[in-house]
Amino acid sequence: MPRTTRRNLLIAAGCLAMPGRLLAQEAPSIHVVEGSGCDCCAEWTAYLRREGFRVTTEKRAGADLSRHKAELGVPEAYQSCHTGQLAGYFVEGHVPAADLRRLLRERPDAAGLAVPGMPWGSPGMGPESEREAYDVLLVGKDGRSQVFSSYPAA
Repeated sequence: MPRTTRRNLLIAAGCLAMPGRLLAQEAPSIHVVEGSGCDCCAEWTAYLRREGFRVTTEKRAGADLSRHKAELGVPEAYQSCHTGQLAGYFVEGHVPAADLRRLLRERPDAAGLAVPGMPWGSPGMGPESEREAYDVLLVGKDGRSQVFSSYPAA
């Protein structure tokens, strides 16, 4: 039978404590600036929380919201109703959590991700089973974009 030693107890205590610390460190943090009075913004942030993201929010309206987007480098053509900040990237619109995780894994040299407009069936915009086709764009620091991922119509 193994002996209980102080060293073994410390190792066991460390192992028990570690999973909680790792989970807390692994949960990505995103700050979202929502448009005032926009229900789909709240739906998207609730979706991110269900997906395991730590989300903080604030509301802005009109010129203040537009100025915030411009300061982050979100091109006007790609704007939507809310803007997030995740690990130095902007996240514009209803970007799926899978794409946010991919962004964090790959760490491309870019300004951020965008889903222009508000496509039906994207996260926070109605049931995915009725989704219209849309693309998630990887936006470069020069404002040009390329398709990061595509979602076909359901």
